[in-house]
Amino acid sequence: MSIATFTTSMGTFKAELYTDVMPITCGNFIDLANSGFYDGIHFHRVIPNFMNQFGCPNAVDSNSPSAGMGGPDSNTSFKSCDGTTIKRNIDGGIPDEIGKENQTISNHVGTLSMANTGSPESGGSQFFLNVAHNDFLDWFNEKTDSAHPVFGKVIENMDLCQKISKVPTRNDNPATPIKMISVRVA
Repeated sequence: MSIATFTTSMGTFKAELYTDVMPITCGNFIDLANSGFYDGIHFHRVIPNFMNQFGCPNAVDSNSPSAGMGGPDSNTSFKSCDGTTIKRNIDGGIPDEIGKENQTISNHVGTLSMANTGSPESGGSQFFLNVAHNDFLDWFNEKTDSAHPVFGKVIENMDLCQKISKVPTRNDNPATPIKMISVRVA
């Protein structure tokens, strides 16, 4: 079992990663986390009763107007959790892990889900943490065109995640920046 430890300026929480079901998405996340990619980045979008979004390298500046538009470097490689080498595309995106029956994990409270633009292979480094059951974001929900695959779930200190979602904001950006000090996966 792979456990991600998220150390933020507001405290620490942990999540289990679904490496068997989502080997590409988890391998990408583990590569970024353990390389220090997420260190020093701020949450750029938090919405009570919805989600907390994180992972844009532009959000190293908590007030950057381009926060939410960045991702990993293009054409870089990482190891999928099944041992396959995967190459990120020209935009830093990874292959989508949707459409398989065993990958129908709903966006329940506490789950981590890959953010994307809706275009194929547009997920890269940004993800969101659901603080409500957002089943309308499930790729298998027939009422939506969404494609946000779940790749993990918070197993320790979900209270902190809820607290983060309720901080005062300006345009969904925390008024007092919330920094990710580090993310590491063991």
